[in-house]
Amino acid sequence: MIEMIANINGKINSFVWGLPMLVLLVGTGILMTVLTRVFQISHISYWMKHTLGSIFTDKHITRHTDADDKSISQFQSLCTALAATIGTGNIVGVASALLFGGPGAIFWMWIVAFFGMMTNYSENVLGIYYRRKNEKGEWCGGAMYYLKDGLGAKPGMKGIGAVLAVLFSVFCLMASFGIGNMSQINSIAGNMKAAFGIPNLVTGIILTILAGLVILGGIKRIASVTEKLVPFMAVFYVIGALVICIANADQMGAVLAAIFKGAFAMKAVGGGIVGSGIKLAVTWGMKRGVFSNEAGLGSSVMVHSSSNVKEPVRQGMWGIFEVFADTIVVCSLTAFTVLSSGLVDLETGAVTSSSEGSALVGEAFATVFGQAGPAFIALAILLFAFSTVLGWSHYGTIAFQYLFGPGATIIYRVIFIVFILGGATMSLDLAWDLSDTFNGLMAIPNLIGVLSLSPVVCRITKNYVDRHIRGIKEEPMLSAFPDIQEAVAKDLNESD
Repeated sequence: MIEMIANINGKINSFVWGLPMLVLLVGTGILMTVLTRVFQISHISYWMKHTLGSIFTDKHITRHTDADDKSISQFQSLCTALAATIGTGNIVGVASALLFGGPGAIFWMWIVAFFGMMTNYSENVLGIYYRRKNEKGEWCGGAMYYLKDGLGAKPGMKGIGAVLAVLFSVFCLMASFGIGNMSQINSIAGNMKAAFGIPNLVTGIILTILAGLVILGGIKRIASVTEKLVPFMAVFYVIGALVICIANADQMGAVLAAIFKGAFAMKAVGGGIVGSGIKLAVTWGMKRGVFSNEAGLGSSVMVHSSSNVKEPVRQGMWGIFEVFADTIVVCSLTAFTVLSSGLVDLETGAVTSSSEGSALVGEAFATVFGQAGPAFIALAILLFAFSTVLGWSHYGTIAFQYLFGPGATIIYRVIFIVFILGGATMSLDLAWDLSDTFNGLMAIPNLIGVLSLSPVVCRITKNYVDRHIRGIKEEPMLSAFPDIQEAVAKDLNESD
């Protein structure tokens, strides 16, 4: 049965992650970059000031909402989104990209991230602009909402928008069990067994209990946990990786040269045929880049839409920072750590170690930390992957709620928690292959929505830039719905 599933999934995976999908993903990012006049570069100081900088200077960003307020703070929304994106893709995914795509794959991960910043920005802008409140008073937003109410509002597109919204929700549900659950738990269990000898089943039982305590408490409990967990785990891993990079500082020039040469097939990947090198580098770099930062999937917008933010562009800027932190910072550090450790022949791009996945990264850490290296990576994966499970449980909840209503979400949460135990004992290859497939299927309707609504993103961006940067007085664009627009505009005026 498992073999049959793997064969069917392999065919779907090859179709989903073919050249057309990669062109669609990167092409959307390129289009949004051009339409917003390279916002991620032209306004880099502004969005950095109002994201990373605001965490330390603006108390409204980190202030918790009242008990009766169903929304979460902007910082909590970022941490929950990062919890879902900073996962095994930052360690196992990068190692796989290096193993199968060579050092050049890292360059294409950067390319995906650069343009993905504006894809993620656009998703979040649309998510806030088209979000609504459910019967419990909770903000609900995501690709399903801007497909139905945005794309569906165009002449003759009502039926298409509604169908794509349902398809996205179904694919999101499947993805939540793949990228957001089984592949993450599988990585944790494998590393706990390798590093500490803990049986997979024991790890699965413990994680099932811990996740249940958090997930059943809803978004506010998830956000409360992730805002404490994410900063700690990010700093924990970044410091460890920086120690390796500093210890191997004399190799950084050669590492950068290997990345750029490998990206354009100036040398073979792993000693293979030079002509196939660029295809492998591009494919693996893009696949693992998307898996890591999730730009284009329409996933993180579902938690960003739960924020108490009033301006769509403000939340869009958090989307830019999210991709920057995930890929440009964390994934790059993982790559530099492995490439500078001597485990990769920088001339040919061949991995000289027999280790794969997290074991390869653990071996790289062992070159400096000794026997503590693999244990360090095992703990990092535990934190990264478990936080991803928490974040994705919310994404799946929103999708399930869209399909079956708010009252049915407890059913999804219980099923999701049960699947954690199954993920601990699943085949690693199948778990990763399923994740790739669900990622691709989820991206298709979302990118159709982003592309069709790109003029809306441009108008909202111009409106914000005119008001906040150029000092032009005009009516803010805050919501597609008059009642919400009026209420949010009133709150905005009072806060000003």
